Amino acid sequence: MGLLDGKVAVVTGGANGIGRGVSLELAAEGASVVVNDYGVSVDGRAPSSEPANAVVKEIESNGGRAVASPENIATMAGGESVVQTALDKFGDLHLVVCCAGILRERMIFNMSEEEWDAVIAVHLKGHFTVWRPASRYMREKRRGCLIGFTSTAGLEGSAGQPNYSAAKEGIVGLMRSTALAMAKYGVRANVISPEAMTRMTERLPDTRRGQVAAPPEGPAPVIAFLGSDRASHITGQVVHVRGNQVSVWSNPTPLRTVYREERWTAEKLADIWDNQLGQDRMRRLDRLGIQWPPTPQA
Repeated sequence: MGLLDGKVAVVTGGANGIGRGVSLELAAEGASVVVNDYGVSVDGRAPSSEPANAVVKEIESNGGRAVASPENIATMAGGESVVQTALDKFGDLHLVVCCAGILRERMIFNMSEEEWDAVIAVHLKGHFTVWRPASRYMREKRRGCLIGFTSTAGLEGSAGQPNYSAAKEGIVGLMRSTALAMAKYGVRANVISPEAMTRMTERLPDTRRGQVAAPPEGPAPVIAFLGSDRASHITGQVVHVRGNQVSVWSNPTPLRTVYREERWTAEKLADIWDNQLGQDRMRRLDRLGIQWPPTPQA
């Protein structure tokens, strides 16, 4: 008996890296799995149906049930098709996990519009295209689970990935909105923030690669749990996973507040800001050894 016996799951980006581990784990826990993967390179080029087909064969060889979906979830038609595949092939849908992603890395002052749009389309829009039809179905059934993927690049920032960082933080906002909207229907939404060695992290410099040296299968059991009935009370959460370490990150909340009877002026704010409000320091400034404030120019 598995935690997901009788469930039907969709996994986008389900044929490589973390997504492959999720597809295999969900199937091992008893779910019927739609393995969606456009089969592209890390930068989103050269699509192929072979990666998804290979994972389906692996699941079936282990006695599980799965079907391949090579659709491009960066399009509305692709997202609709993935959800419809679950309904047509398995007759239901309980869990959607969005792992699909690409990278087009560049500093913001050098990034092209095409590099921006391509990454936003796969990551952020790629959640919406699948979650919209899935949430409609789950709303009618009054149950279900949506799991997205964010990143510390979104939660903390990443200097050379403004498109990826923006998309990943946007996914957190989408998740919180969805969790609020779907709560009265018994549908929950959460996101995973993984750290693992994948095709995408292999591109990082050596100084950064050591920070993510965890197997890509790490998040899979966390997702299987969150998609199960044992987690039916959990929604609106950012869950960080690095190997065997699992953390729940905080939802935003005010740190310090100031109030004045009279209207604030810029000068009055300048007088009190550092002592009464200060800053919530960016952790990555320290981790990357970046001095802030910068040394004044001579």
